[in-house]
Amino acid sequence: MELKLVNSEFLSLSKLVGREVKKSSSFLDTKLMFGINGTQKFYSCRGVVLKASYDAASSISKENLVVDTFSCQINGTNCSGLYLRDVRMLDASDDEYGGVLINPQTLPSNPNMFASVLRASLSHWKMKGKKGIWLKLPVEKCDLVPVAVKEGFQYHHAERGYLMMTYWLPDDPCMLPSNASHQVGVGGFVINDKNEVLVVQEKHSAPALSGLWKIPTGFILESEEIFTGVVREVKEETGIDTEFVEVIAFRHAHNVAFEKSDLFFVCLLRPLSTRIMVDDLEIQEAKWMPLVKFVEQPLVQADSMFKKIIDICIARLGKRYCGLSVHQLVSTFDGKLSSLYFNTVEDSDTNCQAK
Repeated sequence: MELKLVNSEFLSLSKLVGREVKKSSSFLDTKLMFGINGTQKFYSCRGVVLKASYDAASSISKENLVVDTFSCQINGTNCSGLYLRDVRMLDASDDEYGGVLINPQTLPSNPNMFASVLRASLSHWKMKGKKGIWLKLPVEKCDLVPVAVKEGFQYHHAERGYLMMTYWLPDDPCMLPSNASHQVGVGGFVINDKNEVLVVQEKHSAPALSGLWKIPTGFILESEEIFTGVVREVKEETGIDTEFVEVIAFRHAHNVAFEKSDLFFVCLLRPLSTRIMVDDLEIQEAKWMPLVKFVEQPLVQADSMFKKIIDICIARLGKRYCGLSVHQLVSTFDGKLSSLYFNTVEDSDTNCQAK
């Protein structure tokens, strides 16, 4: 609904001149540089004062008021002014980059209503100079996806419970960050005091890897550290408790799954238990294998990547190589605790030495 000038309609301006109108509530918006308070002056046009009021039956919130302009003519003289419209807007908050985060909890369920409110909101945000618009649509409101696409939104990423969509308002190139480009995997090289390596055979593997005894591997979970994730994976697959020692090496590959890149961290772990309990869902068998037999496997010897990783691990055991240990530090840039992995060869407490 629109904020009504005097008699609920746009009356001829000549009838408005000098007319006093009371209002039932007060409102003042300093950002718009004018206001309504009692019978306060509202519009002017070359010395002509226009009065305005709220309709007593109307419910208008400050957040939903949009400024529009109007033109007029009095006694042959052109003039212009401002008036307010009450337009329902999507509930949203500003982000720190000049964009807008739409509140998914208050989205209309009706697609037609959503389309109308979305168009009005986009127009308002563009007028305000906003940039990136983030729209998170829960699964239960998937009917709104075609509406958003029609209005110009694009897919950004999806999770089990929602689809994230974006809209870049300015005419210049989009500066919104892309979806995550990498997945992170870990492998645990666990060796006991008998020089035996903890190895597994997976139930589901590529035919080329059939019969291979490999180290336990898996993916890091969301918000999980590398050093805790690899300990968890080893525990889940084999039942062995371990302690993280170092990152020995990591591999970076591209177009691995869903056109994403892959970071795979090989970690040295110290066993804290010996009894193996196999995870029947993923693992066919697990055991402690002598390091020599592990290295002699034809598939390991034939693959330059496998062989190099084993060579590095053996060099680390012989103290001819030093990996990256983890140190948790707080950065003043964001005030958050982070894990920094670096070589501690100069640390007097380290048990490795430079090559």
